[in-house]
Amino acid sequence: MKSAKSESTRIWGLRFHLLFYVLSNLAQVIVWWVYDPDHFFWPLWSIVFWGIGLAFHFWGVYSPPKSRTEY
Repeated sequence: MKSAKSESTRIWGLRFHLLFYVLSNLAQVIVWWVYDPDHFFWPLWSIVFWGIGLAFHFWGVYSPPKSRTEY
């Protein structure tokens, strides 16, 4: 059984992860737009692969707990 504090900590960790994901990728898009808008959209790689990691983090926080069987 998870304690309320650990659940709250996990949710806050996810919120910070999401915040840094948005801010970092927004900064990369702005840099790309200011300096190199005519070439390949290189922030795509960060958005996609970091997004995959964020999706796994979300899944880890909000997935139903595994049932444990005692032997």
